[in-house]
Amino acid sequence: MIMGRDGADGRDRLDELGRGSGDAIITVRDLQVEYKTTLGTVSALNGVSFDISRGTVLGVVGESGSGKSVTARAIMQILERAGRITDGSILFRRTTGDREMMSDEAETESAIGASGEVDITGLKPTSDTMRAIRGSDIAMIFQEPMSSLNPVYAVGAQIQEAILLHQTPDKQKSWDQAVDMLRQVGMPNPERIANSYPHELSGGMRQRAMIAMALSCHPALLIADEPTTALDVTTEAQILALMVRLKEEIGMSIMFITHSMGVVAQLCDEVIVMYQGRVVERAQVEDIFYHPKHPYTRSLLRSIPRIGAAEHAPLEVIKGSVPDPYSKVSGCPFHPRCPDFIGDVCVTVIPPETLLAGPSRHGVRCHLYDDQLTRDELEPVFGSWAGSTTEALR
Repeated sequence: MIMGRDGADGRDRLDELGRGSGDAIITVRDLQVEYKTTLGTVSALNGVSFDISRGTVLGVVGESGSGKSVTARAIMQILERAGRITDGSILFRRTTGDREMMSDEAETESAIGASGEVDITGLKPTSDTMRAIRGSDIAMIFQEPMSSLNPVYAVGAQIQEAILLHQTPDKQKSWDQAVDMLRQVGMPNPERIANSYPHELSGGMRQRAMIAMALSCHPALLIADEPTTALDVTTEAQILALMVRLKEEIGMSIMFITHSMGVVAQLCDEVIVMYQGRVVERAQVEDIFYHPKHPYTRSLLRSIPRIGAAEHAPLEVIKGSVPDPYSKVSGCPFHPRCPDFIGDVCVTVIPPETLLAGPSRHGVRCHLYDDQLTRDELEPVFGSWAGSTTEALR
Protein backbone atom coordinates (compact mmCIF):
# COMPACT_ATOMS: atom_id res chain seq x y z
CA MET A 1 0.00 0.00 0.00
CA ILE A 2 1.34 3.42 -0.94
CA MET A 3 0.80 6.31 1.42
CA GLY A 4 0.87 8.98 -1.26
CA ARG A 5 3.57 11.02 -2.99
CA ASP A 6 5.31 13.57 -0.81
CA GLY A 7 5.74 17.22 -1.42
CA ALA A 8 9.05 18.96 -1.99
CA ASP A 9 10.14 18.55 1.60
CA GLY A 10 9.85 14.76 1.43
CA ARG A 11 8.03 14.28 4.74
CA ASP A 12 7.20 10.82 6.05
CA ARG A 13 3.64 9.56 6.27
CA LEU A 14 3.77 6.65 8.67
CA ASP A 15 0.03 6.37 9.10
CA GLU A 16 -3.14 8.11 8.09
CA LEU A 17 -3.48 10.01 11.39
CA GLY A 18 0.16 11.07 11.60
CA ARG A 19 0.31 9.89 15.21
CA GLY A 20 1.93 6.95 16.92
CA SER A 21 0.36 3.70 18.04
CA GLY A 22 -1.18 3.49 21.48
CA ASP A 23 1.81 1.71 23.01
CA ALA A 24 4.37 4.20 21.66
CA ILE A 25 6.24 6.04 24.39
CA ILE A 26 7.57 8.58 21.90
CA THR A 27 6.32 9.59 18.48
CA VAL A 28 8.50 11.68 16.16
CA ARG A 29 6.76 13.21 13.16
CA ASP A 30 8.16 15.28 10.28
CA LEU A 31 11.10 16.46 12.39
CA GLN A 32 13.32 19.04 10.71
CA VAL A 33 16.51 20.49 12.15
CA GLU A 34 18.76 23.16 10.65
CA TYR A 35 22.20 24.47 11.57
CA LYS A 36 23.22 28.04 10.81
CA THR A 37 26.93 28.17 9.98
CA THR A 38 29.32 30.70 8.49
CA LEU A 39 29.18 28.76 5.21
CA GLY A 40 25.40 28.65 5.05
CA THR A 41 22.44 26.71 6.38
CA VAL A 42 22.70 22.95 6.77
CA SER A 43 19.57 20.80 6.82
CA ALA A 44 20.51 18.08 9.30
CA LEU A 45 17.08 16.40 9.47
CA ASN A 46 14.57 16.45 6.64
CA GLY A 47 11.20 15.21 7.87
CA VAL A 48 12.20 12.33 10.16
CA SER A 49 9.35 10.19 11.53
CA PHE A 50 9.32 7.08 13.72
CA ASP A 51 7.82 5.55 16.89
CA ILE A 52 9.43 3.86 19.88
CA SER A 53 7.11 1.37 21.56
CA ARG A 54 7.16 0.78 25.29
CA GLY A 55 9.62 -1.87 26.43
CA THR A 56 11.29 -2.26 23.02
CA VAL A 57 14.70 -1.43 21.55
CA LEU A 58 14.79 0.71 18.41
CA GLY A 59 18.04 0.52 16.46
CA VAL A 60 19.11 3.59 14.47
CA VAL A 61 21.72 2.85 11.81
CA GLY A 62 23.43 4.70 9.00
CA GLU A 63 26.78 6.17 8.04
CA SER A 64 28.30 9.15 9.83
CA GLY A 65 26.45 12.30 8.86
CA SER A 66 23.10 10.58 8.37
CA GLY A 67 21.44 12.43 11.27
CA LYS A 68 21.38 9.77 13.98
CA SER A 69 22.93 11.81 16.78
CA VAL A 70 21.11 14.98 15.76
CA THR A 71 17.81 13.10 16.14
CA ALA A 72 18.79 11.99 19.64
CA ARG A 73 19.91 15.48 20.64
CA ALA A 74 16.67 16.97 19.32
CA ILE A 75 14.66 14.59 21.52
CA MET A 76 16.76 15.64 24.53
CA GLN A 77 16.66 19.35 23.52
CA ILE A 78 20.46 19.56 23.68
CA LEU A 79 21.22 20.69 20.13
CA GLU A 80 24.34 22.77 19.69
CA ARG A 81 23.87 26.53 19.79
CA ALA A 82 23.76 26.79 15.98
CA GLY A 83 21.04 24.14 15.65
CA ARG A 84 17.29 24.60 15.89
CA ILE A 85 14.14 22.57 15.28
CA THR A 86 12.30 24.25 12.41
CA ASP A 87 9.30 21.94 12.05
CA GLY A 88 7.73 18.72 13.24
CA SER A 89 6.76 17.27 16.61
CA ILE A 90 8.22 14.99 19.28
CA LEU A 91 5.34 13.59 21.34
CA PHE A 92 6.35 12.00 24.64
CA ARG A 93 3.78 10.12 26.71
CA ARG A 94 4.34 10.48 30.44
CA THR A 95 2.47 8.99 33.38
CA THR A 96 -0.42 10.79 35.07
CA GLY A 97 1.69 11.69 38.08
CA ASP A 98 4.36 13.23 35.89
CA ARG A 99 1.78 15.35 34.09
CA GLU A 100 0.51 16.73 37.38
CA MET A 101 4.05 17.78 38.24
CA MET A 102 4.33 19.78 35.01
CA SER A 103 0.95 21.49 35.01
CA ASP A 104 2.15 24.66 36.83
CA GLU A 105 4.23 26.00 33.96
CA ALA A 106 2.54 28.30 31.49
CA GLU A 107 4.67 27.15 28.57
CA THR A 108 3.70 23.55 29.24
CA GLU A 109 0.01 24.24 28.69
CA SER A 110 0.62 24.75 24.96
CA ALA A 111 2.90 21.70 24.79
CA ILE A 112 0.54 19.20 26.44
CA GLY A 113 -2.24 17.73 24.33
CA ALA A 114 -5.66 16.66 25.53
CA SER A 115 -4.41 13.11 26.12
CA GLY A 116 -1.44 14.33 28.15
CA GLU A 117 1.13 13.93 25.37
CA VAL A 118 4.01 16.36 25.79
CA ASP A 119 5.31 17.92 22.58
CA ILE A 120 8.98 18.38 23.41
CA THR A 121 9.43 20.80 20.49
CA GLY A 122 7.12 23.22 22.31
CA LEU A 123 9.36 23.35 25.40
CA LYS A 124 12.35 25.60 25.94
CA PRO A 125 15.57 23.61 26.43
CA THR A 126 16.29 25.37 29.73
CA SER A 127 12.75 25.23 31.13
CA ASP A 128 11.95 23.41 34.36
CA THR A 129 9.66 21.06 32.45
CA MET A 130 12.37 20.03 29.99
CA ARG A 131 14.87 19.64 32.81
CA ALA A 132 12.41 17.34 34.58
CA ILE A 133 11.95 15.22 31.46
CA ARG A 134 15.66 15.17 30.71
CA GLY A 135 17.20 12.75 33.16
CA SER A 136 14.16 11.54 35.08
CA ASP A 137 12.07 10.42 32.06
CA ILE A 138 14.54 10.35 29.17
CA ALA A 139 18.24 9.69 29.77
CA MET A 140 21.15 9.56 27.34
CA ILE A 141 24.46 7.71 27.22
CA PHE A 142 27.15 9.20 25.01
CA GLN A 143 29.88 7.46 23.03
CA GLU A 144 32.77 8.79 25.11
CA PRO A 145 32.08 8.87 28.87
CA MET A 146 35.11 11.04 29.62
CA SER A 147 33.41 13.90 27.74
CA SER A 148 30.31 13.53 29.95
CA LEU A 149 31.76 12.71 33.37
CA ASN A 150 33.16 15.63 35.35
CA PRO A 151 36.85 14.90 36.02
CA VAL A 152 36.94 16.85 39.32
CA TYR A 153 34.11 14.97 41.06
CA ALA A 154 33.99 11.38 42.24
CA VAL A 155 31.78 9.07 40.18
CA GLY A 156 29.41 8.43 43.09
CA ALA A 157 28.92 12.15 43.71
CA GLN A 158 27.90 12.66 40.08
CA ILE A 159 25.33 9.87 40.23
CA GLN A 160 24.14 11.19 43.59
CA GLU A 161 23.59 14.64 42.08
CA ALA A 162 21.15 13.23 39.52
CA ILE A 163 19.25 11.38 42.24
CA LEU A 164 19.12 14.49 44.46
CA LEU A 165 17.79 16.51 41.53
CA HIS A 166 15.08 14.13 40.37
CA GLN A 167 14.22 11.75 43.23
CA THR A 168 15.05 12.50 46.86
CA PRO A 169 16.63 15.41 48.78
CA ASP A 170 18.04 13.02 51.39
CA LYS A 171 21.84 12.98 50.97
CA GLN A 172 22.48 9.67 52.70
CA LYS A 173 19.64 7.92 50.87
CA SER A 174 20.77 9.33 47.53
CA TRP A 175 24.36 8.19 48.18
CA ASP A 176 23.17 4.68 49.05
CA GLN A 177 21.14 4.62 45.83
CA ALA A 178 24.18 5.74 43.82
CA VAL A 179 26.29 2.93 45.25
CA ASP A 180 23.47 0.46 44.62
CA MET A 181 23.24 1.57 40.97
CA LEU A 182 26.95 0.91 40.54
CA ARG A 183 26.37 -2.52 42.01
CA GLN A 184 23.47 -3.16 39.60
CA VAL A 185 25.61 -2.37 36.56
CA GLY A 186 28.13 -4.96 37.65
CA MET A 187 30.84 -2.81 39.22
CA PRO A 188 33.24 -4.75 41.48
CA ASN A 189 33.50 -3.13 44.91
CA PRO A 190 30.94 -0.38 44.16
CA GLU A 191 31.75 1.54 47.36
CA ARG A 192 35.34 2.02 46.19
CA ILE A 193 34.25 2.92 42.64
CA ALA A 194 31.80 5.51 44.01
CA ASN A 195 34.72 7.32 45.66
CA SER A 196 36.94 7.07 42.56
CA TYR A 197 37.45 9.75 39.93
CA PRO A 198 36.76 9.09 36.22
CA HIS A 199 40.46 9.00 35.26
CA GLU A 200 41.02 6.19 37.77
CA LEU A 201 38.63 3.86 35.92
CA SER A 202 39.04 1.84 32.74
CA GLY A 203 36.99 2.63 29.64
CA GLY A 204 34.52 -0.14 30.33
CA MET A 205 34.10 0.92 33.96
CA ARG A 206 33.53 4.55 32.96
CA GLN A 207 30.87 3.42 30.50
CA ARG A 208 29.18 1.38 33.25
CA ALA A 209 29.30 4.45 35.47
CA MET A 210 27.59 6.46 32.73
CA ILE A 211 24.91 3.78 32.43
CA ALA A 212 24.45 3.82 36.21
CA MET A 213 23.98 7.58 36.13
CA ALA A 214 21.52 7.39 33.23
CA LEU A 215 19.47 4.66 34.93
CA SER A 216 19.62 6.10 38.44
CA CYS A 217 16.21 7.75 38.05
CA HIS A 218 14.63 4.79 36.22
CA PRO A 219 13.91 6.59 32.92
CA ALA A 220 11.13 5.45 30.64
CA LEU A 221 13.42 5.92 27.62
CA LEU A 222 17.18 5.45 27.39
CA ILE A 223 19.00 6.92 24.38
CA ALA A 224 22.35 5.22 23.80
CA ASP A 225 24.52 6.99 21.21
CA GLU A 226 27.11 4.40 20.14
CA PRO A 227 28.00 3.56 23.76
CA THR A 228 30.20 0.58 22.88
CA THR A 229 32.15 1.88 19.86
CA ALA A 230 35.39 2.52 21.78
CA LEU A 231 35.24 -0.68 23.85
CA ASP A 232 36.86 -4.05 23.23
CA VAL A 233 34.57 -6.87 22.13
CA THR A 234 34.46 -8.54 25.55
CA THR A 235 33.45 -5.35 27.35
CA GLU A 236 31.00 -4.54 24.55
CA ALA A 237 29.27 -7.90 25.02
CA GLN A 238 29.05 -7.29 28.77
CA ILE A 239 27.57 -3.81 28.30
CA LEU A 240 24.98 -5.07 25.78
CA ALA A 241 23.97 -7.93 28.07
CA LEU A 242 23.67 -5.45 30.93
CA MET A 243 21.39 -3.16 28.93
CA VAL A 244 19.14 -6.06 27.93
CA ARG A 245 18.87 -7.22 31.54
CA LEU A 246 18.12 -3.77 32.89
CA LYS A 247 15.60 -3.13 30.12
CA GLU A 248 13.68 -6.23 31.13
CA GLU A 249 13.93 -5.48 34.85
CA ILE A 250 12.97 -1.80 34.64
CA GLY A 251 10.66 -2.09 31.61
CA MET A 252 12.19 0.88 29.81
CA SER A 253 12.51 1.51 26.08
CA ILE A 254 15.86 2.03 24.37
CA MET A 255 16.87 4.04 21.31
CA PHE A 256 20.23 2.51 20.32
CA ILE A 257 22.37 4.40 17.80
CA THR A 258 25.12 2.33 16.22
CA HIS A 259 27.23 1.63 13.14
CA SER A 260 27.35 -2.08 13.94
CA MET A 261 24.75 -4.26 12.26
CA GLY A 262 25.91 -7.10 14.50
CA VAL A 263 24.84 -5.12 17.57
CA VAL A 264 21.51 -4.39 15.88
CA ALA A 265 20.90 -8.10 15.30
CA GLN A 266 21.74 -8.91 18.91
CA LEU A 267 19.90 -6.13 20.72
CA CYS A 268 17.13 -4.50 18.70
CA ASP A 269 13.46 -5.25 18.09
CA GLU A 270 12.89 -2.63 15.38
CA VAL A 271 15.26 -0.71 13.11
CA ILE A 272 15.25 2.55 11.22
CA VAL A 273 17.88 3.17 8.55
CA MET A 274 18.84 6.83 8.06
CA TYR A 275 20.57 8.54 5.17
CA GLN A 276 21.25 12.29 4.86
CA GLY A 277 18.70 13.26 7.47
CA ARG A 278 15.93 10.96 6.29
CA VAL A 279 14.51 7.60 7.34
CA VAL A 280 14.85 5.47 4.21
CA GLU A 281 13.66 2.17 5.71
CA ARG A 282 12.01 1.00 8.93
CA ALA A 283 11.03 -2.53 9.88
CA GLN A 284 11.27 -5.30 12.44
CA VAL A 285 14.86 -6.44 12.89
CA GLU A 286 14.19 -9.79 11.17
CA ASP A 287 12.81 -8.03 8.08
CA ILE A 288 15.81 -5.72 7.89
CA PHE A 289 18.24 -8.66 7.84
CA TYR A 290 16.28 -11.19 5.78
CA HIS A 291 14.10 -8.96 3.59
CA PRO A 292 15.85 -5.57 3.21
CA LYS A 293 14.24 -3.40 0.58
CA HIS A 294 16.11 -0.13 0.20
CA PRO A 295 19.31 -0.29 -1.91
CA TYR A 296 21.15 1.54 0.89
CA THR A 297 20.10 -1.03 3.50
CA ARG A 298 21.18 -3.87 1.22
CA SER A 299 24.51 -2.13 0.62
CA LEU A 300 25.09 -1.77 4.37
CA LEU A 301 24.43 -5.47 4.88
CA ARG A 302 26.70 -6.53 2.01
CA SER A 303 29.57 -4.57 3.53
CA ILE A 304 29.58 -6.71 6.70
CA PRO A 305 32.63 -9.02 6.90
CA ARG A 306 31.51 -12.65 6.74
CA ILE A 307 32.81 -15.67 8.58
CA GLY A 308 33.95 -18.25 6.07
CA ALA A 309 34.76 -15.76 3.31
CA ALA A 310 37.74 -16.64 1.16
CA GLU A 311 41.10 -15.44 2.44
CA HIS A 312 42.00 -12.00 1.10
CA ALA A 313 38.54 -11.67 -0.43
CA PRO A 314 37.84 -7.97 -1.03
CA LEU A 315 35.32 -6.40 1.31
CA GLU A 316 32.29 -4.99 -0.47
CA VAL A 317 31.94 -1.25 -0.03
CA ILE A 318 29.29 1.34 -0.80
CA LYS A 319 30.55 3.28 -3.79
CA GLY A 320 30.95 7.00 -3.43
CA SER A 321 30.54 8.92 -0.19
CA VAL A 322 27.90 10.71 1.84
CA PRO A 323 27.12 14.04 0.12
CA ASP A 324 28.65 17.21 1.54
CA PRO A 325 26.15 18.68 4.05
CA TYR A 326 26.17 21.98 2.15
CA SER A 327 25.33 20.36 -1.18
CA LYS A 328 21.73 20.21 -2.35
CA VAL A 329 20.97 16.78 -3.83
CA SER A 330 17.73 16.81 -5.77
CA GLY A 331 15.38 13.85 -5.84
CA CYS A 332 16.39 10.78 -3.84
CA PRO A 333 19.47 11.67 -1.75
CA PHE A 334 20.99 8.21 -2.31
CA HIS A 335 20.72 8.26 -6.11
CA PRO A 336 24.39 9.28 -6.80
CA ARG A 337 25.54 6.03 -5.10
CA CYS A 338 22.60 3.76 -5.87
CA PRO A 339 23.17 0.54 -7.87
CA ASP A 340 19.47 0.53 -8.83
CA PHE A 341 19.44 4.08 -10.19
CA ILE A 342 16.33 4.63 -12.34
CA GLY A 343 17.30 7.86 -14.09
CA ASP A 344 15.23 11.02 -14.27
CA VAL A 345 12.78 9.72 -11.67
CA CYS A 346 15.44 9.33 -8.97
CA VAL A 347 17.12 12.61 -9.88
CA THR A 348 14.01 14.78 -9.78
CA VAL A 349 11.45 13.20 -7.42
CA ILE A 350 11.81 12.58 -3.68
CA PRO A 351 10.47 9.05 -3.17
CA PRO A 352 7.42 8.68 -0.93
CA GLU A 353 7.31 6.13 1.84
CA THR A 354 5.66 2.89 0.81
CA LEU A 355 4.12 0.65 3.45
CA LEU A 356 4.52 -2.90 2.18
CA ALA A 357 1.73 -5.44 2.48
CA GLY A 358 1.66 -7.47 5.68
CA PRO A 359 1.21 -6.95 9.42
CA SER A 360 4.80 -5.82 10.17
CA ARG A 361 4.38 -2.26 8.77
CA HIS A 362 7.62 -2.48 6.82
CA GLY A 363 8.19 0.96 5.33
CA VAL A 364 10.65 1.91 2.60
CA ARG A 365 11.34 5.21 0.85
CA CYS A 366 12.38 4.14 -2.65
CA HIS A 367 10.93 4.48 -6.15
CA LEU A 368 11.38 0.75 -6.73
CA TYR A 369 8.27 0.24 -4.59
CA ASP A 370 6.28 3.24 -5.77
CA ASP A 371 3.13 1.92 -7.50
CA GLN A 372 2.67 5.34 -9.10
CA LEU A 373 5.59 4.55 -11.41
CA THR A 374 4.96 2.50 -14.54
CA ARG A 375 6.50 -0.89 -15.30
CA ASP A 376 8.40 0.70 -18.19
CA GLU A 377 10.06 3.15 -15.80
CA LEU A 378 11.17 0.33 -13.49
CA GLU A 379 12.03 -2.37 -16.06
CA PRO A 380 15.72 -1.42 -16.58
CA VAL A 381 16.62 -2.13 -12.94
CA PHE A 382 14.55 -5.19 -12.07
CA GLY A 383 17.34 -7.57 -13.03
CA SER A 384 19.90 -5.94 -10.74
CA TRP A 385 18.01 -6.32 -7.47
CA ALA A 386 15.48 -9.13 -7.87
CA GLY A 387 17.88 -11.75 -6.47
CA SER A 388 17.59 -12.82 -2.86
CA THR A 389 19.39 -10.56 -0.41
CA THR A 390 19.89 -13.60 1.78
CA GLU A 391 21.97 -15.09 -1.02
CA ALA A 392 24.01 -11.89 -1.23
CA LEU A 393 24.81 -12.11 2.47
CA ARG A 394 26.18 -15.68 2.33
